[in-house]
Formats: sequence, C-alpha cells, structure tokens
Amino acid sequence: MTLAPFGTRLRHAMDTRGQLCVGIDPHASLLSAWGLGDDLAGLETFSRTVVEALADRVAVLKPQAAFFERFGSKGVAVLERTVADARAAGALVLMDAKRGDIGSTMAAYAEAFLSPGSPLFSDAVTVSPYLGFGSLQPALDLARANGAGVFALALTSNPEGFEVQRATGPDGVSVAQQVLRRLAAENAGAEPLGSFGAVVGATLADAGVELAINGPLLAPGIGAQGATMADLPRVFGGAVRDVVPSVSRDVLRHGPSVEALREAAQRFVDDVRAVTLA
Repeated sequence: MTLAPFGTRLRHAMDTRGQLCVGIDPHASLLSAWGLGDDLAGLETFSRTVVEALADRVAVLKPQAAFFERFGSKGVAVLERTVADARAAGALVLMDAKRGDIGSTMAAYAEAFLSPGSPLFSDAVTVSPYLGFGSLQPALDLARANGAGVFALALTSNPEGFEVQRATGPDGVSVAQQVLRRLAAENAGAEPLGSFGAVVGATLADAGVELAINGPLLAPGIGAQGATMADLPRVFGGAVRDVVPSVSRDVLRHGPSVEALREAAQRFVDDVRAVTLA
C-alpha cells in the first residue's frame, strides 16, 4: 500500500488527536519505578503498556532506539513489535535514532527505518546533519519515495549543542540556520505540510532563526528539562501550529497504570491546544 506523504498524515493526526508526541524511553530508572526489572521482560511489558495506553489516541509515539538496542537482538525484536503494534493502533511512529553518516552507510540506515520491507519501518526517523546536510540525501530520497518523514537535528534542547549549532560560517549564517533553510527547500510547495522536519528544543531562550520551514518542528525539552507548553508561542512564534511537542518522563512516570498514562497524556494535549489556539 502506498502511503500518503508523512506531512499530510501528520497534519491530519495533529488536527484530530492533538499535537502531542510521547516518547517510549524504557531506561532503567523508569523500569524500576514501574516495578519492572531492567531486563528483556521489563522492556517488553513497559513498551506494550505504553502502546496499549496511548497508540489509539496520541498523534505520535517516539521510541528511543538506544533503550532497546542495549538488550541486543532480542531488544531490537521488542522494538520491531512496538513499532508494528503502535502503527496498527493508529499512532504515527517517529523512530528516535539520530542516525548520521555518508554514502552507502547512510543509505543502509535509511533502509532500516524508512523502507517498507524493514521490520523497523517507521513513519519518520530522526537524523543528524552534522556530516553536512547533503549526507542526508539517501534518507530524504527514501522517505519521499515511501511516504515517510525525516527530522534533522537543528537547535536541540541540550546546552552542549550551542557550540556546534550556533557556529557560523564565513557568510555569517549559523549551522542551524543552514539546516533549517535546506529543510524549507525540501518542503517547498508541499501541502498541507512538508514531510521534512527539524528538532528544535522548547527550552531555547530565543531561537534566533527563521523556524517557518513548511514542515513539522519536533520540540523536546518539555517537562523534565524545564520547558512548558506555555513556552511554545514564545519560542516558535507563527510556526507554533506546526510544532510537535515531545514529552517522555512526565507522561511515562504515571505508569504502569494505563488509565493514569492516558490522563497524563490528555493533560498535555489539552495544554498544547490551549496555547496554539490562543
């Protein structure tokens, strides 16, 4: 089956389910807080519970690949089932893998997450453009061909990112601004929304660059990192309707109760709706 472009599907999901993305981050402390072991069984129970609670009601679920990969091939098998079950229940799956390389290696990363023949096929994947934006071309091409999306790191929520992302070239243009401009070019003419997005932290005091790229803006940093939904209009301005705020711990800490997870996610959905419609 040929998928509609990711941007089209994401716009519909955000308009009908709200703009929230919830991470699936089964790190050791969360597994322990849920009364689970830091082992394969705990990983599987945790992931299955999050999917059961949220996949039929939030727009996007974002598994963090590293937390599954640390258990080796059996952990990756759990990730495969998590992706398949979440997509079957109606959520869009954004694989948080932050892959970045060149040539055939980048093409292989793209095939892992953006090819329908892969058991890890996701609706979108996060990538790193710091080997040059052109190094992402295999992922961009495969995503476009298969109705998938790509989110490139631009202005991330970690303080260390500043030294690279705000660095400027001879023309005075920052690295982040170059990434955003290239994404805008990839999205030119797309309606209702382009499929190529940027990761821009909600924790920023000031973006300092043009964020209107006709594509989605994944906004980590809400909750445990200190940002709130009320910060979104200040950081994103007129692009706030295209923001996909990402929350992990502040939803996941309410597990293992399915109902508590749903209630926590709904509060964030309501909060972002209130600020984007204001």
